[in-house]
Amino acid sequence: MWIAYAFGSAFFAGITAVLAKMGIKNTASNTVTAVRTVIVAIFAWIMVFVVGSQGGLASLDARSVTFLILSGLATGASWLCYFKALQLGDVTKVVPVDRSSIVLTVLLAIIVLGETQNLLAKLVGITLIAIGTWLMIDRKPDAAKAPLKGSWLMYAIGSAVFAALTAILGKVGITGVESNLGTAIRTLVVLVMAWVVVGVTGERGQVRNIPRRDIVYIALSGVTTGASWLCYYRALQEGPTSVVVPIDKASILVTVGIAYFFLGERLSKRATFGLVILLAGTGVMLV
Repeated sequence: MWIAYAFGSAFFAGITAVLAKMGIKNTASNTVTAVRTVIVAIFAWIMVFVVGSQGGLASLDARSVTFLILSGLATGASWLCYFKALQLGDVTKVVPVDRSSIVLTVLLAIIVLGETQNLLAKLVGITLIAIGTWLMIDRKPDAAKAPLKGSWLMYAIGSAVFAALTAILGKVGITGVESNLGTAIRTLVVLVMAWVVVGVTGERGQVRNIPRRDIVYIALSGVTTGASWLCYYRALQEGPTSVVVPIDKASILVTVGIAYFFLGERLSKRATFGLVILLAGTGVMLV
C-alpha cells in the first residue's frame, strides 16, 4: 500500500503547486504560506482524531519529538523559499528545481540511512534527474521579468535543499509514531514558524486584504497539501525513502499538465526533453 500512498502524495502535490501559484499573485508569499499552514494544520489534526491516533501523544519519546520538530523547521524553511520562488518565476521553472531535491535526498538516504539496495540504479536515476532538471530550467527569461532574473532560482534551490532535509529528518522522526500524528505535530511546528516570519517581516496586516478569489485558491492548496502530506508520511513510514521520494517527485508531471491548461505555461522543446529525461530517471530508480 505504501506505493499507492506515494502516488497519492504525488497527485495532490502536483495540484498544490498550481493552486498556490493562482492564489499568490496579489499577496506576499510569506503571508500566503502562513494562511495555507493554518488550513493544513486543521486538516492534519482532524485526521488524527478521525483515525484515533491522538492517544499516541502520551507515548512519544524525546528522540521522535526532536526529529519531528527539526523536520517541521526544515519544512517551514522549504515552504517559505518555495512560495517566494513561485511568486517570482513560472511554475514550470520552479517546480523542477524544487523536485530536484530528490538528488540530495537519495544521497542522504544512502549515506545516513544506509539504503544501498539497487545502488547503481539509484545513482543512474539521480544523474538523469539532475540533467533533466538543468534542461528544464535553462530557458530565456521573459523580458518583463528580466530584473528578477535568477531571483526565483535562488529561492527554488533553497526549497530543494530544505525539502531533502525534511524527508530524511521526517523518516527518522516518524519511526514508531503513527504517521497521521507525526504529520500533525510537524505541521504545528511549520505553523508557528510561518507566523513568526510574518510577524518579523511586518506582513501581518496583509491577511485582511487578501482578495476572496485568492483566499479560495490558498485554502484549496492547503487542503491538497494536507492530503499530500498524509499520503507522503504514511508511505515514508512503510517504504524506503529512496523509493518513496522519487514517486512523490513525479508530481511534476501533474503540475506541468495543469499549468499548461490553466496558466498557459508551455514548455520549450528543450524543457520537454528535460522533463522526459527527469521522468526516465525517476523510472530507473523504481525498477
